[in-house]
Amino acid sequence: MKQLDYILPLVAKPSRYIGGEVNSRVKTGSGLRLRMALAFPDVYEIGMSHFGIQILYNMLNARDDIAAERVFAPGNDMAKHLKSSGMKLFSLETKRALSSFDIIGFSLLYELNYTNVLMMLDLAGIPFYAKDRDESFPLVIAGGPCTVNPEPVAPFFDAMVIGDAEPVIIEMAGAWMNWKEGGGRDKTELLKAWSGIRGVYVPSFFSATRDAAGRQQITPLLDGYNRVRRAVVSDLDYAAFPDAPVIPFGRPVHDRLRLEIARGCTRGCRFCQAGMIYRPVRERSLSELVRLAQKSLCATGYEDLSLLSLSTGDYSRLPALMRELAKRYGKNRLALSLPSFRAGSLSSEMMEIIRAVRKTGLTIAPEAGTERLRSVINKNLAEAEIAETMKSAFDHGWQLIKLYFMIGLPTENDHDVKEIASLVRRLRKTRVRGRRGGRMNVSVATFIPKSHVPFQWEQQIGTDAAMEKIETVRSSLNFKGINFKWQKPELSRLEGVFARGDRSLADVLVQAWKKGCSFDGWSDSFNGGAWTEAFLSAGTDPDFYLKAVPFDAALPWDHIDTGLSREFLMQEYEKALGAEPTPDCRNGECQGCGVCDFKNLWPRTAPVKQEIEPGLADETCCDSGAGKLLYPAAASRRIKVIYSKLGRARFFGHLELTNILVRALRRTGIALVYSKGFNPKPRIAFSDALPVGFESMCESFFMTVADETDCADIKASLNSTLPVGLSVTSCLPVSEKEGPGPRRRVSFRVSLPEGLVFDKNALYRFFQEPSFKIDVKSGKGSVKGIDLKFVVERISFVNPGCLEIRLAAQSGPVIRPDLVIESIFKLPRETLFRGRILKLEEVPAQKEEFEIQGGLHG
Repeated sequence: MKQLDYILPLVAKPSRYIGGEVNSRVKTGSGLRLRMALAFPDVYEIGMSHFGIQILYNMLNARDDIAAERVFAPGNDMAKHLKSSGMKLFSLETKRALSSFDIIGFSLLYELNYTNVLMMLDLAGIPFYAKDRDESFPLVIAGGPCTVNPEPVAPFFDAMVIGDAEPVIIEMAGAWMNWKEGGGRDKTELLKAWSGIRGVYVPSFFSATRDAAGRQQITPLLDGYNRVRRAVVSDLDYAAFPDAPVIPFGRPVHDRLRLEIARGCTRGCRFCQAGMIYRPVRERSLSELVRLAQKSLCATGYEDLSLLSLSTGDYSRLPALMRELAKRYGKNRLALSLPSFRAGSLSSEMMEIIRAVRKTGLTIAPEAGTERLRSVINKNLAEAEIAETMKSAFDHGWQLIKLYFMIGLPTENDHDVKEIASLVRRLRKTRVRGRRGGRMNVSVATFIPKSHVPFQWEQQIGTDAAMEKIETVRSSLNFKGINFKWQKPELSRLEGVFARGDRSLADVLVQAWKKGCSFDGWSDSFNGGAWTEAFLSAGTDPDFYLKAVPFDAALPWDHIDTGLSREFLMQEYEKALGAEPTPDCRNGECQGCGVCDFKNLWPRTAPVKQEIEPGLADETCCDSGAGKLLYPAAASRRIKVIYSKLGRARFFGHLELTNILVRALRRTGIALVYSKGFNPKPRIAFSDALPVGFESMCESFFMTVADETDCADIKASLNSTLPVGLSVTSCLPVSEKEGPGPRRRVSFRVSLPEGLVFDKNALYRFFQEPSFKIDVKSGKGSVKGIDLKFVVERISFVNPGCLEIRLAAQSGPVIRPDLVIESIFKLPRETLFRGRILKLEEVPAQKEEFEIQGGLHG
C-alpha cells in the first residue's frame, strides 16, 4: 500500500502498523469462507499484551476456511493522518480495510476504551448503531469481561459474547457461513441463529424501558430468549491454547510468554468482578503446562515466562511446576514471573527459583489498611502474612515491591484510610538494613462497584472525597524509598458510571466522541470538560449511576446470567457488613454461589499424582528449531553477523530490533554464551543504532557462541525465522576481542519521493562555500557548531531525484545524512523520510579530501 508507506514515516512507533510479526498468519485464496477482524480498542502495545486475542487468533486461523486478522486503535497521530488522507482503518495482516471484513469482533476489557470503539468504526466508515447497518456492512460483535453489563454499548453491537469465547466463536462462525451460503439477505435470521448459542447476547432482541425511579428495565422480545447464560470452558486441558503466539514488535506492556495455568478464582473477594464472573477455578494439569511451555518457548524464543492466573500462587501444583520449569530451562536463562499471587502463598523455595535467573516484578495487594476492612471485603489476609512475604522477598534480594490499596470501600472510616500509610510504614521496616534496595511502589485507586459482585448495590464515593482520602495517605508517606501513585478520581468516576450504566449511555458516548474524547483511560488524554458537556448534551446525569441501589431494584444486567445467584450476592453483602469471612471453596465446602452444576462444571484442580509424559522429558526443541536448547558453552568463539534491514523493517527501532534478533537466535537453538553475574545476558554487541526510517545493506552485530557452531548454519537458521525485511547476508568468525569498534565512514543513498528532484544550484553553493556550519545538539543538551565541509566526504548524483553521500568518521555528535541533506537543500525532514535513505556500506576511517562528483559544474 503506497499510501501507507507515505504515512508511516510521519507517525510515532510506526512498527505498530506494519504487521508481519513472527507467527502471524496471512491467508488468501478462494478457499476462505469467512474473514474476521479481531479488533482491540487500544494501541498495539496494549492489545498485543492481551492473552485473549492470541487465543481467538489461534483458534480461528486453525480453520482453513477462516482468516482472522488483527486491528488496533491507531494512535492519535495515525488517526489524524488516516482522516486527512481518506485512507480507511486496516488490518495488520493484509492491510484490508476494516469495512470489508465479514465480522468485526471487539475485545472489551475496560470501560474507558468505549470511545475508542467509536473512533475505530468511524475510521472504517461504519455506522455506530447496529440499527443503522444493513447487510452491506460487517456484523459487529464484542466479547470480554465488560460484556457482563453490556447495556452502555449494547446499541452498537449486533451480538455480544458473555463468558469464555472458546466454546462460542467457532459456532458463531459456522452459523454465519451457513447464513451466507443461504443467501445472507436478512440479518435478523442470522441473529436468531446466534441467539440459540449459549453465551450469545443479541441486544436487538431485548427492549429497554425505565421504571418510575428512572431505572432501566430489560424486556425480552423473542420467545424463549429471556436470559443469556455465560459460556464456560469446563476443562482447560481440552481448551485451545496459542502455543505459537504472535511475537509483537515494539515494547508491549507484557513482553513475555504467558502460560495460563488456571482460570477463575474462588477466594471470593467481594469487590472483585473477575473473581466472581470467571468462577469456578479450573487448573491446567502439570503435564499439559509443561508440554505447552516447551512448544511455546521453541516457537517464540522468549526469555521470560509468566504464569498467568487471577491468583497464580493458589495453583495447587505450583512448586512442582516451578521446579520442573527451572530444571528444564534454568540453564537457558529463562526468567519466571508470577503476575498475581496472594501474600503468604510463595515459599522460600519458589522465591529462590524465581531469583535464580532474574528477579522479576513482585506485587502484593493488601487492598485495605486494616484487618477489619480486609475481612469486610473478604480479603482474608493478616498483616503478619504480608510482612513475612515482603521480608522473604527482600531477604532473597528483591529491591522493589509494589503494593496496591483501595479507598472508598464499603464501611471504610477515617481510621482505615490512615492505617494504609501506617501499614506501609510498618512494612518498610522489613527491609534488610545496610543492603541496597528495599524500595516500595504504593498505588491507591478508588473502589468502583461493578456488576455481578456482592457490592454491586453500593455507592461510589465522589471525586472530592476520594482525593481527600488519597491526600491523607500520600501526605503520610513522604519517605525515601517509597514512591506513591494514584489513579485520578475523575477516571474512576467515569469508569464507575459505565460499569453500572444502561443503554442511555450509548448516546453519551457518541457525544463524547464528537467532542474529541478517546483513550480516556490514559490520564494525559482524559478530557473531563468534554465528558461533562457530553452528559449535558445527552440529558443524562452521571451521578445517578454512582448512587446506592436498593436490593429490590431492577439492574441493567439482570438478563445476563453469570451463574451467580442474586441470593448468594445479597448474602455475601450482609456478611460483609458484619466483617464475616467466606472460605475458599476450591478444596473446601461449597458456598452455594450457584455457578457449579457438579455434572459438567465444578472446581478443577490439577491432579496431584501425575507424571510428566516421557516424550516431554528430553531437551530437544521443536522441529522448527536448530535442535539443541541454549546453554552457556565452555569453549566458545566470536562471530560477526552482517544483515540487511529493508522495506518496512526500516521502521524497527534499535531496541525492538535487538529483541527481534535475540529471540530469533533463541528460536534457532544456537548455543549462545551468557555473561556472568546477577542478570546474565547473551554476549552480543550491536553496531551503532540506525535511526527509525533508515534502511541498510550492512548492519552488524557480534556474538559469542559455542565453539562448534557453524557460520553457514547460523545464516540459514536465522534467515528461516526472521521477519520480512531482515536478512543475514554473511556470517564470519572474528577474534575474541573484536566488536563494533570506533565509528567508520559511512555511505548512504538518499532518494526523494517520486516526482521530486534535488536543486543542483543548492549543492553548487554548498561546494563553493569555504565553510558550512550548522548547530547540532550534543548528547548533554548543549549546542555545538559543526562544519559540514569536514563531515561530507563525497556526494554524487545517481539521478536528479537520488544521490549518494559519504560521511566521514565522527568523534563528536553523530551527523546523519538527513540532517546534511536538509541543511544543504533546505528540504523539510518530512519530505526526506517520505523518500528513502539507504545505508550502503561502512569503510575504515581515513583522511580524504572533500569531493563532489556527477558533472555539477557544467
